[in-house]
Amino acid sequence: MNLAEICADHPATSVALISRGKETTYGELREQVGRLRGGLVGAGIEPGDRVAVVAANNWYFVVSWLAILGVGAVAVPINPASPGPEVTNELADVGVVGVIVGPTGKRVLPDIDRAAVPDLRLIVQSDPGELVVEGAVRLDELMTAEPTPIVPRDADDLAVLMFTSGTAGFPRAAKLSHGNLLANIEQLQANPYREQRSDDITFGVLPFFHIFGLNVVLDMALHTGGAVLAVERFDPESALESVKKHQITIIAGAPAMWSAWAHLPGADRDALRTVRIAGSGAAKLDPAVRALVQERFGLSIDEGYGLTEASPVVTTATGIPAPPGSIGAPLPGVKVRLTDAGDHDVLVGDVGEIRVQGPNVFQGYWGDEEATAQALTSDGWLKTGDLAVVDDDGFLFIVDRLKDLIIVSGFNVYPAEVESVLVEHPGVASAAVVGVQHPHSGEAVKAYVVAAEGASLEEDEIIAFAEQRLARYKCPQKVWFVDELPSGLGGKVRKHELRGTRAVY
Repeated sequence: MNLAEICADHPATSVALISRGKETTYGELREQVGRLRGGLVGAGIEPGDRVAVVAANNWYFVVSWLAILGVGAVAVPINPASPGPEVTNELADVGVVGVIVGPTGKRVLPDIDRAAVPDLRLIVQSDPGELVVEGAVRLDELMTAEPTPIVPRDADDLAVLMFTSGTAGFPRAAKLSHGNLLANIEQLQANPYREQRSDDITFGVLPFFHIFGLNVVLDMALHTGGAVLAVERFDPESALESVKKHQITIIAGAPAMWSAWAHLPGADRDALRTVRIAGSGAAKLDPAVRALVQERFGLSIDEGYGLTEASPVVTTATGIPAPPGSIGAPLPGVKVRLTDAGDHDVLVGDVGEIRVQGPNVFQGYWGDEEATAQALTSDGWLKTGDLAVVDDDGFLFIVDRLKDLIIVSGFNVYPAEVESVLVEHPGVASAAVVGVQHPHSGEAVKAYVVAAEGASLEEDEIIAFAEQRLARYKCPQKVWFVDELPSGLGGKVRKHELRGTRAVY
């Protein structure tokens, strides 16, 4: 099996993708992907090689994703908004040998430290203009090759490496196989109330470099023979217009999207009339936002729960009488336990850590056996680090997180990564980062900084320093300068004390 085969049998004339105002049929998509496969093979890409994709939600990402899988290589999706140093670290971490860069990612190319990525031998630039870096080749040149067949893969063969904060520690690459991704698609399809059809048109606003957008939005639509409207940048007003124009039937988004629509002045009440499945994930949805969307557009939003390491969906409230605020119940084929600190199942109504088992659970973290052992038990249970309770009817409710993970507009931010960047500033002696409530993004990053002796620092200076080294969503929106950070006897910063200090914007 090879996940790239998900769109092999759909009618050639059916629309697969709408990107930048142009429709691509399944017949055209198969031809284009086949030629890029041929180009990659001709450039020396072999099964098992890691090939990165730096592109927004557009045709370039979709064709690259399917072609990389099709040659048996392992795709490494990268946020095109990330600065060069962050991209360099991710490419180097997994030994990338090739990178395909879409139009929106071209700016990071000159900033990639080639010396830090010694295995990188193929750089593909989509823009037909002047080549940005020495030795790059153009995408259209690669696609003049003759199509090559899809390389067979086993279910356990790696398909993608997704960078995530994991259940603890710095961001690392989660290993997801062809079987993991396909299993989650089939688990979602096994819910008769969530089943997608070939006549569905999905709103592709969730980033494809994020597992939610990649597997739940893009792969699911291609698997069922439906169409995806690829949205590169979200603007509430134009997005609503696009939903109505294209008669979108499926929308999955982060709470920030639903909040923007709920509070949009003068929004067309009929804009979401064609939508039959609406889901929210990646962070908790404010009940007031859910109610406002129902009132303004007549649309009911269902919540679910998932994480990168589970490919990603674990539970859904779609089609079941789950109470408001519930993340629903496990998907068919997914097992869930709630455990205490002693690894024992908790009683109904008691708080426990969510543990997940199923064919959708990942294989571990690339090159990090210690982190893998912390996340996976010997019998295959994924320890999520998220706390929940279950009611008498079997419906789950998220309570809190064991880990310090911050979720900004659905994106994971691990404080340790941000802190390590802040202390690189010569004027910073120490720093601590926490998540605080934010009205638009759910959470935001807030930094507490201790200045080095004799240093004079400004908030804007620290934020700008971070923005040069981290993706914008990871950067602090607020910086407080303090004389010292509260710490325990072992020296660990007591972040709960920081969160309790004017923690809401």
